[in-house]
Amino acid sequence: MAWFRREGTDGGPAASDTDVHPLQQVSELERALADRQALIQMCLYALDRARSGGVVERLEEGLAAIGVQALRPDGERFDPARHEAGGAVPTEDPALDGIVAETEVTGFADHDRLLRAPIVTVYAKKNP
Repeated sequence: MAWFRREGTDGGPAASDTDVHPLQQVSELERALADRQALIQMCLYALDRARSGGVVERLEEGLAAIGVQALRPDGERFDPARHEAGGAVPTEDPALDGIVAETEVTGFADHDRLLRAPIVTVYAKKNP
């Protein structure tokens, strides 16, 4: 610190003093966040190609531990802002019209930010 110098118990600089400039700390934070996003994308890539249910489960658990949740909206009302329609299943039950029948491709959200919308099959009322 330019205007104030603290000394540690041994006469050297205090332990709380660092040589890291605030702008350097910001760039390190930005790099850490970018690295986190790259690792998340790599995990999603691996999930899409995993053939083992155990591997998929382990990757999803690891992602969930850092706030990245798998999205499988089966049984929810289809929302085009949060879901991508991949197909439709005809139904005669009007209560099922517009409900997600099945998740074709799992989606993911990082806390509140949608990373990838789930691709879903939606019930659609059968025309007479």
